[in-house]
Amino acid sequence: MALSFEIARRSASSAARRGVVRTLHGDFQTPAFMPVGTRGTVKGVLPRDLAAVGAEICLGNTYHLMLRPGSAVVARLGGLHAFMNWARPILTDSGGYQAFSMADLNTVTDDGVRFRSIIDGSEVHLTPERAIQVQNELGADIIMAFDDCPPAGEPGSADHVAAEPDREPTADPRAQRAMKRDRVSDPAEHRMRVRLANERTVRWLERCRRAHARPAEQSLFGIVQGGTDPEQRSWSAERITAIDLPGYAIGGVAVGETTEQILAVVRHTAPLLPDGKPRYLMGVGYERDLLGAVRAGVDMFDCVLPTRNGRNANAFTPTGQIRLRNASFAEDPRPIQPGCDCPACTPGPDGRVFSRGYLRHLFQSGEMLGPMLVTLHNLRHFQRFMADVRATIDTDDWSGLIGRWPVAGTGLA
Repeated sequence: MALSFEIARRSASSAARRGVVRTLHGDFQTPAFMPVGTRGTVKGVLPRDLAAVGAEICLGNTYHLMLRPGSAVVARLGGLHAFMNWARPILTDSGGYQAFSMADLNTVTDDGVRFRSIIDGSEVHLTPERAIQVQNELGADIIMAFDDCPPAGEPGSADHVAAEPDREPTADPRAQRAMKRDRVSDPAEHRMRVRLANERTVRWLERCRRAHARPAEQSLFGIVQGGTDPEQRSWSAERITAIDLPGYAIGGVAVGETTEQILAVVRHTAPLLPDGKPRYLMGVGYERDLLGAVRAGVDMFDCVLPTRNGRNANAFTPTGQIRLRNASFAEDPRPIQPGCDCPACTPGPDGRVFSRGYLRHLFQSGEMLGPMLVTLHNLRHFQRFMADVRATIDTDDWSGLIGRWPVAGTGLA
């Protein structure tokens, strides 16, 4: 089988479950956090170091790899696993989100989306069939269906979701600008657009399934849409799960929603997905959101936050982020987080560590070692957190987990 999923343990006090997903390129433990390697690499991280910090599966991006170097080139070089020298499982998204959100000009129809390449400006026509063809050529273990991503509602409308003050956006900055540009101001018009997206996503999933040429090697996941509307989420989940697939995802909840809105959508939607198949929440990465979704029964997560923030001198810790560019760290001799076992925090043979002061110097000087070390720390932070979450599913000591990871506290709400 291309994929199997075994649930090993269930929480007695929530819907959380611990399990293992098995693929042709190995297994990964769930709940799992998957680092994002957009263009066939997690920026600044060697594959061996990615594995060393605990990652068992990573992501590639269909949109970017389709544009450069091209999926046919990747296929001729042995597929994405060989191309990026990563022998473990890989998931690729469909490219739909980027086609909708990153293109300065795009046209969406029932057939697909036309947009201008961010590489050379040429016109690209991405359809469900083309998205699957590209992913078949890339050769990832898990591939995602091409879905319609509706824009957010206008600020101040009932359909708009506003970010919490202390939340950084999770989307790519270019995508953020496009989402602001494409907002629908009329609430009734926005609800109509969400319904159209739901209907189109179901039709496109059927086309994806028919186009999928490697089902014995690659597992196709469908995506539930519906915005923050419970009725639309239920409608989408019923029809998407009526199409028998190895797994299902919850999409459209990483574009600025508050923790409360994310949890409301996930708690409503997760129980509507088949119990015996992996459930994947796309693009969500804050610790409190991860914990809340795990307790709702979600198994898989991905987000750019650990790597993007690491490249920008923001380090995650159990009590919150440290912004290493701050002048207060200029002479700080401590590591990012004492006791962390990442390459940035672990003492060397002589007992020395990379100090906060040194890391700040690297960023102030534009030295690449700074982003590399903080990225590794952040990746290890999330893998340590998910390992503790998995252990807590066995013990049900959620208050103990929060004692060790205060930053995730609202995930128990």
